[in-house]
Amino acid sequence: MRSVDTPTTRRPATVRLARWSATHPWRTIGIWLVFVAICLAIGSATNLKEMTHLDGTTGQSGRAAHIEHDAGLDDPATEDVLISATDGGKVDGGAAGRAVAAVTAAMTKLPEVASVAAPITAQDGTAVLVEVTMAGDPAHADDHVGPLLDATASVGKGFPGLRVEQAGAASVDKAVNHQVSKDLGSAADLSLPVTLVILLVAFGAIVAAGVPVLLALSAVAAATGLSTLASQFVPDSGTTSSMILLMGMAVGVDYSLFYVKRAREEHVRGLDRLDAVELAAETAGHAVVVSGLAVIVSMLGLFLAGDPAFSSLATGSIIVVAIAMLGSLTVLPAVLVALGRRIDRPRVPVLWRLSAQRRSPRLWPALLRPSLNHPGRTLAISVAGLLALALPALGMTLHSDTAASLPRAIPITHTLDRIAASFPGTQSTVDVVVKAPAGGSERVELALADLAKRLEGNGLFSTTGQSQPESVASKDNTVHVLRIDAPFDAESRQAKDGVEQLRTSLVPHTVGTLEGAQWAVGGETASNVDYDNHLADRIPWVIGFVVALTMLMIAWIFRSAALALVTAGVNLLSTGAAFGVLTLVFQHSWAQGLLDFRSTGAVINWIPLFTFAVLFGLSMDYHILVLSRIREAARQGLSTREAVRAGITRSAGTVTSAAIVMVSVFAVFASLHMVEMKEIGVGLATAVLLDALVVRIVVLPAALALLGNATWWPARPTARMSTAQADRDDQLVVSST
Repeated sequence: MRSVDTPTTRRPATVRLARWSATHPWRTIGIWLVFVAICLAIGSATNLKEMTHLDGTTGQSGRAAHIEHDAGLDDPATEDVLISATDGGKVDGGAAGRAVAAVTAAMTKLPEVASVAAPITAQDGTAVLVEVTMAGDPAHADDHVGPLLDATASVGKGFPGLRVEQAGAASVDKAVNHQVSKDLGSAADLSLPVTLVILLVAFGAIVAAGVPVLLALSAVAAATGLSTLASQFVPDSGTTSSMILLMGMAVGVDYSLFYVKRAREEHVRGLDRLDAVELAAETAGHAVVVSGLAVIVSMLGLFLAGDPAFSSLATGSIIVVAIAMLGSLTVLPAVLVALGRRIDRPRVPVLWRLSAQRRSPRLWPALLRPSLNHPGRTLAISVAGLLALALPALGMTLHSDTAASLPRAIPITHTLDRIAASFPGTQSTVDVVVKAPAGGSERVELALADLAKRLEGNGLFSTTGQSQPESVASKDNTVHVLRIDAPFDAESRQAKDGVEQLRTSLVPHTVGTLEGAQWAVGGETASNVDYDNHLADRIPWVIGFVVALTMLMIAWIFRSAALALVTAGVNLLSTGAAFGVLTLVFQHSWAQGLLDFRSTGAVINWIPLFTFAVLFGLSMDYHILVLSRIREAARQGLSTREAVRAGITRSAGTVTSAAIVMVSVFAVFASLHMVEMKEIGVGLATAVLLDALVVRIVVLPAALALLGNATWWPARPTARMSTAQADRDDQLVVSST
């Protein structure tokens, strides 16, 4: 029998790396633990650099924001203190007056407060509003709003008959960040036991089920530390840690599952544990590397979006996928060898018998029969079904996430509703920013006054019956800003029409006539409009990049142009169907009670593009594994149709287990409070479910059966036997004699 230690051919890098790790198990495990500890230490020693409000700006509104910031004319951070009766009726004037005085006195003492405005009473007498202007940089107001919230709560305790509450951009951000942190803890608490149960069913042994989870958690821990360092170059979006947890648990468990399943399968067939690990590295390990690279390529496509939030999420995802991929090729083989037989201890009696049985499965060949016996008919019906599911995506409406999309579980959302109900006037503000030489300051002031006058009687702006808005100027008189109130929500059609009027006619015909002056229209609505337009311009580039590079990877790895085209087609089908479900769920109200959210009649604008990149990468997990097993069978001399049957049947158990793990992780995110997390969870869970159960069992085999030998065009897989496979055959011959 040929010795494994003296191979006749040079092994792939994945095999050499796995073999070294397996032959030096304790050294490898020690190196991995040190690596994770170093990553965590780096994270602890490095301050997280977060995105600022200027980082995410684009277009004309972005220019306006930068000009205002450089001139020191940023809108200061303000907080509203609402005083109302607990029963919802009219407030007692005397009690309300004393509460106002107490709020004013408490706020004035705080160094975080610049000024406190005079109180405003609602027209129906049900509430009194006190506006508090914060001191310092408004971009970091959420870091300093805590003392204001404490002061408001303290005053409220002294007036039991009144509701004294506070809301503002800073306090909302603080509340959202708290809810996100709470949700992440809940996600970890839910996903870990669910994942363990699924793996226990897959392996039938507690240790074997725990190994993939531990590897995934170590990858998440290391990636979290390194992402803090990466934030110095790509500022953190605030939700990057959520993405690291989601991607890390999904791919980390899957990669380990692929590897452990294959190593266990080969060990049961007769190879010793070291050779089984080596063969797993050559097959499942190769699939892990390819699928990991596919995810990384998809994430790289997000950088083409030119959005710092996407860049941050992509960076975190790339880091955790790369670490999970490295761990599956190094520490995992080491752990398998170090544990030896203990990997299958302690066994769960019934589950162990189910997972260890060696008889040929009956379910998967039965499910494959229509695709292989009637490929044309099956392909047409399944593709038509997926296209029908994708059809609602054509009516998908997108908008930015606003206060209306915040979950009701956050108490401050109720305060925002009460403020809007009692003081319905201004809901958004538009800034007209003008930069001109100081010598032309007077002409700029006259032009802005002319603009303000033209707004009178315009129903898109709330200037009718009020004094005209006045402009403010920088200290050097080179920058002037006219802030215009609008009575509509920032995402409303009316608010967007107002921005359009200002940009196309009102401002060009007033300020635009000044020689040497630069102008820009900014504000929340203008920013949303510019961001939507920016995404619309970049989407074709991102999609084209991801699809093209994925096809090139498949064509290069499998030496088949036909497989590259099939891969792009089936991935686009599952993605389109997921978008259709996303539209059906979140643009309508029927699922509100089921998923506990408020439908705004739209999907958050960044979700589809981000979900597309993630889906295209994650779907490659199963795709690469299945295609690899099909090619293995073809190299053994089977026809394409028989190779498809053998490859899918052999990988079906692993694919199903991995899909259930992914769906369970994503379903946990769909149960969280933030609507963007729900949308990501529903979109990803739907796509993975369709991908594993419909595309891989129905669409893909039908397409390959129709193609026949053309599947491998321009080359047919040649018979090839790895060193480990040859050793396995030698061992089987020896054992049989």
